[in-house]
Amino acid sequence: MTPRLIALDIDGTLVDAEENVSAAVHTAVQDALAAGAHVVLSTGRSVFGIGRIIDKLALKGEYGIASNGAVTFTYPPIEVVSAVTFDAGEAVRMLLEHVPDALVAVEVVGRGYRVNRLFPTGEITGEMWQQPVDELVAEPVTRVIIRDPSASAEEFIELAGKLGLRGTNYFVGYTAWLDLAPEGVSKASGLAEVADRLGVSPAEVLAIGDGRNDVEMLAWAGRGVAMGNAPLTVQGVADDVTETLERDGVAVELNRWFSRAGWPQR
Repeated sequence: MTPRLIALDIDGTLVDAEENVSAAVHTAVQDALAAGAHVVLSTGRSVFGIGRIIDKLALKGEYGIASNGAVTFTYPPIEVVSAVTFDAGEAVRMLLEHVPDALVAVEVVGRGYRVNRLFPTGEITGEMWQQPVDELVAEPVTRVIIRDPSASAEEFIELAGKLGLRGTNYFVGYTAWLDLAPEGVSKASGLAEVADRLGVSPAEVLAIGDGRNDVEMLAWAGRGVAMGNAPLTVQGVADDVTETLERDGVAVELNRWFSRAGWPQR
């Protein structure tokens, strides 16, 4: 298989906490593009938080997947192609019964978030508007974030599993950060939509990621590769494990398939 579509997670895969992209990763992505592969950013971030990464990688004329698969878009300029919404009211109220002090954010596609209280600086991007929880979930939404700085990721995993959260899909981050998405929606469903639009089969897709929200995407792709810094549960569903972010894992994997001159190599 020579990949025709490369799906790349952003945080912990392409960039570090300061959004730095290494020279090796930048070169490897450009080589893949030169060879004719499509490079699709596939992230839990909102559309608003992706523009800087597009610029850093010098990407043009590609599709992107945001909000864990609920939003697909094209760029530049960024234009939303599709957005899947759901009624999050029941799930949010159920969670708040157990974590009443949690921060809640509802995505406003392309602009920012409506929140019950302001999130710490840098945790979410775009504008923030404060509203009561009942107003936040009064209409269908693409994404909800539940954040409890006093809890652990493991506690959130246990809580989400215990509650069931009917009618939603959910993803737990490295901290007590819970993303709610429409039922059946994940990076895999967003990637399937993009691949269909581009005429690419799942077998021709290479996906690379490091987070729990990448599991479905790594399992769906013809070749799913986990970063070396990914949790063992994520590595366990992947076809292979590359190096860590610090050791340019994305470049290591892409260089298996694309030479620096831009021609496929096996």
